Amino acid sequence: MSEWAPKRFWTEAAVKADPDGYGVMLDGKPVRTPGKNPLTMPTRAMAEKVAAEWDAVEKTIDPRTMPVTRAANSAIEKVAPQKAAVIEMLAAYGDTDLLCYRADHPEGLVARQAKLWDPALDWAAETLGARLEPRTGLMPVPQSPEALAKLNAELHKFDEFQLTAVHDLVMLTSSLVLGLAATRGWQTPEYIWSLSRVDEDWQEAQWGEDDEAQAAAAARKEGFLNAVLFFELCSAE
Repeated sequence: MSEWAPKRFWTEAAVKADPDGYGVMLDGKPVRTPGKNPLTMPTRAMAEKVAAEWDAVEKTIDPRTMPVTRAANSAIEKVAPQKAAVIEMLAAYGDTDLLCYRADHPEGLVARQAKLWDPALDWAAETLGARLEPRTGLMPVPQSPEALAKLNAELHKFDEFQLTAVHDLVMLTSSLVLGLAATRGWQTPEYIWSLSRVDEDWQEAQWGEDDEAQAAAAARKEGFLNAVLFFELCSAE
């Protein structure tokens, strides 16, 4: 039996401002989150993107094609009620950041990691005041408490909508440094994403590409780029 999917029932999606922010109306009725909370967003630009996603629905609603709507729902229903716990979870990535776990062989990979990842660590040290040190070997070595405290302080600057984007940026790259770099526009989103793929790209160059792995990587990249867009919409005019 096929899974039931809600069908399009509205003619027009429009943005409506209210004292708390911006919402989306479907034929005059407000869109709500899955938990029936008001879908109130911080900027008109975000609400316009959400309205465009609802307008683009042809026959049935597919949340997979509505990344801004999904992220806004998550900000309200998942991140806002447990913001402190989300920050704590993301801050832990500072001590296990992808950019700090280096290979000790082969020489080509060692050199490539240093060439591509060292500038990102330098950026974190210069811009955020957080110097993380590369490590080799299997045994974890803690980073300095001072550096971790600086990264933690950065996370506390974000509201629940921004933090929703940062959550995806960090989780998809396994790097708190790359996630924060994406929020600061350090490099293009595509380049920052490529830094999270150094090890995988090296392996593919040696052994060839796998179609299933390529499809999974493409989906993760799309999620990363959607998270960058959502972060930008949090403060867009």
